[in-house]
Amino acid sequence: MLDGLRPDALEKAECPNLNALRRNGASTLLASSVMPSVTLPCHMSIFHSVPPGRHGITTNDWMPMARPLPGLVDVAKSEGLRCAFYHNWEPLRNLNRPGSLYYSYFRDTVYSPDGDDHIAAEAARMIPADRPDFAFVYLGTIDTIGHQFGWMSQEYLNQVSRVDHWVGVLLNALPADCAVIVNSDHGGHDRSHGTDLREDMLVPWIARGPGIKRGHDIGSDVTLMDTAPTAARLMGLKPHLEWEGRCVDEIF
Repeated sequence: MLDGLRPDALEKAECPNLNALRRNGASTLLASSVMPSVTLPCHMSIFHSVPPGRHGITTNDWMPMARPLPGLVDVAKSEGLRCAFYHNWEPLRNLNRPGSLYYSYFRDTVYSPDGDDHIAAEAARMIPADRPDFAFVYLGTIDTIGHQFGWMSQEYLNQVSRVDHWVGVLLNALPADCAVIVNSDHGGHDRSHGTDLREDMLVPWIARGPGIKRGHDIGSDVTLMDTAPTAARLMGLKPHLEWEGRCVDEIF
């Protein structure tokens, strides 16, 4: 997860690793976020495959769901799979039910320009050693710089390039049989996001790995709610009956 990454930044910043990932996998730069296009609501929709109107999280302040449903990690845990989290924004601890994670690494560095360096380095060190069935790596500094200097500012594009370097470090460390999904939760405009503006709602969505088409431009509509069902297929899991997203079958 590259928080706050706009698709058009891939064309304006130096992003050799992300663009190579696109060439070697299946991707779209027209995937859709959810409303409100805010980090925690978006992540709840990514992991639980329902819109904010269903899971009830509409701000970055978490509250228990009125009608709970299991998310991706919860479903994986129920099938005996091991899941790991690496992140630098603490509210993401609420994406899963207590006891669902095998390993969790958190460091409060999202507001520092080098904050993603630490997260990516730790993930690159631990994932090949631990070989979890699923690992979520959250890099949040692109969003931080967007709020400080503005989306598509030079500072923002420089941070995109910095994070791209660490994406490359992580990808190079992963075992060859890993499948990878890279996406953003939302974009941004000026120094904010959360609206239904195109700049806020469009996100990149990229998949690469065994059995995934290479150099394929996804033609079907993709939303954040499609990530969990697609990841479930990659892990050999059945999507939960209440999930409203769909597997992006076109990529296989």
